[in-house]
This record gives sequence, C-alpha cells and structure tokens, in this order.
Amino acid sequence: MKLFNLFIILIFLCNCSFDNKTGIWKNNTDTGQKEEKSLLSEFESLTTKNNVFNKIIQIDDNFDFQLSGTSNSSKWTDIFFNKSNNYKNFLYNNNNNLIFKSKRVTKNKVHEYLLYKDKNVITTDIKGNIIIFSINENKIKSKFNFYNKKYKKKEKILNLIVEENIIYASDNMGYLYAYDYFKNKVLWAKNYKIPFRSNLKISNNFLITSNQNNDLLFFNINNGNIIKTIPTEETLVKNEFINNLSLSENFLFFLNTYGSLYSVDLEKLQINWFLNLSQFLESQVNNLFLSSQVVYHLGKIIVYTNQFTYVLDSSTGSIIHKKNFSSYLNPLVIDDYLFLVTKNNLLISMNINTGKIMYSYNINQLIAEFLNTKEKSVNLKNIFLTNNKLFILLKNSYYLTVDLNGKLTSVRKLPTKIASNPIIVENSLIYLDNKYRISKID
Repeated sequence: MKLFNLFIILIFLCNCSFDNKTGIWKNNTDTGQKEEKSLLSEFESLTTKNNVFNKIIQIDDNFDFQLSGTSNSSKWTDIFFNKSNNYKNFLYNNNNNLIFKSKRVTKNKVHEYLLYKDKNVITTDIKGNIIIFSINENKIKSKFNFYNKKYKKKEKILNLIVEENIIYASDNMGYLYAYDYFKNKVLWAKNYKIPFRSNLKISNNFLITSNQNNDLLFFNINNGNIIKTIPTEETLVKNEFINNLSLSENFLFFLNTYGSLYSVDLEKLQINWFLNLSQFLESQVNNLFLSSQVVYHLGKIIVYTNQFTYVLDSSTGSIIHKKNFSSYLNPLVIDDYLFLVTKNNLLISMNINTGKIMYSYNINQLIAEFLNTKEKSVNLKNIFLTNNKLFILLKNSYYLTVDLNGKLTSVRKLPTKIASNPIIVENSLIYLDNKYRISKID
C-alpha cells in the first residue's frame, strides 16, 4: 500500500513540474503571458550586459566646437577642484619640462588627492600626517599629526578641504577637526565615533560630510557641532565607492553608497527630491553600486554609475538623458559638452542638452595609428581640458593630447612617474611621483 501511495505521489509530482509549461505556478492566460513578456522586455532594455555602447561615430565635417575661454587657476582647495566637482578649461603651458622636484615629503603611503593653497601643496599619509609643502621655499612648512599613540598602528584615511588658512579634516575613526596651518593650531576637534565616508563641502557656514551609515551631516564650521542630520539608506556591504557631495548655489547633491541621489535645500536643510540610480543594476551579489563624483553644471547633474551615464535636471531630478556607457574617470563638462573615455576605451563627446553623440572613437586604435604600432589597451588615470584640447593622462605616466574633434595630436611621457591624482594650477601640472616627491611640470 505504501509503495502504491508513493507511486501515485511520484506521478503527481511529475505532472506538476516546476517549469512554466503547465502554468500551475502562475496565471496562465494570454494576457498574463503578454504582461510577463512585456516586463521582461522592459527589464532587458534597462540592463546593459549585452548592450554596452560600442559604436564608432565620425564627427560631422562642418562641425566646430565653440567653447568659452581658458582659465588660470591659482588654487585647488577641494579634492575635486571646486564646489561643483567640475574642472575648467585650464591654461597649461604643456612644455613638459620638469621645473621643480622636491625631496620625499613622507616615507609613508600617501593618499591620492592633493590640495594647493598659497603656493603650498597639501597632502596626507596613512599615519595621519597633514603635510604642507612650500614650493617657493622648497621645504615642508609643517607636518601636523592630530593623533596620539593610541591610534599609532591604525591606518588613517583623511578627507580634507581648505578655506582661507584653515584645513578641515574628517577621518575613518569618526574624528572631525579644524587646523589653522598658519598658526599650527587645532581650532576645534570632535569625535563622533562613526567613520566619515565622503568628501567635504563648505556652504553657508556649514561643514558638510557623510558617514559610513550614509547619514548626511551638517556641522557648524566654527565649532564642529552638529546642526542637522539627514539619515538615508544604509548599505551593509562596503566597497571602494565613497559617498559624494556636490554643490550648486542653493542646493547640495548627495549620492550615497546605496545609489540614491538626494537634492537638499541649503537654506531649509530639507530634501528637495531624490532618485535611486542603482535600481537597474543586474541582480547579482557582486554588483555593488559604483559611481564617479557628482558634477553640477549649469542646472544639470552629470554622473557615471556602474553601467550608465546620466544627465539629470538639477531642479527636479528628472532624467534628461541616460546613455549605456560609463567611465572610470571624472565627468568633464565644458559648456554644452561632455567629454569622456568609456570603460571600453571609447573617446566620446556628447551634447548634454540634446544627448547627441558628437563623435565616438576607439582610443586604443587612435594611439596605434598615431604611433604606427599594434593596438594595445591603455589604463587611464585622469582627463582634463587644457588650452581647448583634451589632456588624457595614463597610469604609465604617458599623456595624450587630443583636439576637440577627437584627433590625437601628440603622445608624450611625463618627466617623472605619476602616483597621485594630478592638479593643474598656475599653468602647471603638479603631482606626487612614485617616491612621494612633488613634481611640477610646466
């Protein structure tokens, strides 16, 4: 009897299979099937696994870029240059001459971002040193360390911003402090115990940052007291992307590690709108949200995520353009045009108003044709616009000069090996080399 019952059960299970043919686990109507197909089709259109932009587009023969003039920057007080995180069309001599090289500024591993103020290069290392080096005097003016022996063995990750003669610092242990490097004096210091995890911004006497819990925090810049906390979605798994802040005149734009972009009114300290940019990630465990820094430019927000390039309306958060390409580098927006090198090494220019791709060229092919060699892949470090030309730095310390129409005009090697993120100030390129020496190239 038991064998008979077992036989009956087996027959039942075989006829009630877990595939979609029988329709036992779903509403098996024509309408239901059409709706499911439609949803699947929509989902597939939003993913880019097999649909990454990879076209070569020639620029129109009669097209001419009309850009605003060049700018001579004398300071670099924000790790992303300025409050909006967008570079300018920099003046740069581009003689490729090493006009200054310092001695080693530290024996410890340095962080990648440099600041520049009052002809001083400002950097930090993993021991927590804030190093202020005078190029004019060719010496370290000060090497300040906030931390006592209790934290000696812990690696410090500092985020800095400079205003006037004061360096504001947050770290991965929850400390926030203000350091007057003229007087070599700490003005105030607070320990909030939760590691900070974003760049810093200053607006309306607020010092603004975020922590690893994705809380957006506004501090009194004069004493470090909390004025406002805005909680946002927290991610349990941390990756290399840190929370990012960008400013317009009246609004703060905050992109957290969950992939949510917030607009916050700087007067009311209230959320204006928010949009999640990770919603179209393929549902795989390893697909953590990644992004470039957020760039604000003339009423628009430009940002790269894992898969897409977004152009958003800054006042409403509505998507103006979403393109199925992305980049590891910073967004570079000049006037109406975005210039980028994609993850698959396409050099692209796009009109941010119309979404039209002005051109798209394979940068590996451009280099191979220019040097008359076999095509090889390059690893990119940064992209600038200098003297109305694209200035593309490679990790091997070579750089490319490309005219606005996408024509490669030169391939040159820097006099020293580049280790940090470079900055362009006073018509010169400044960076730390692989031995933590400051190089200045004119």
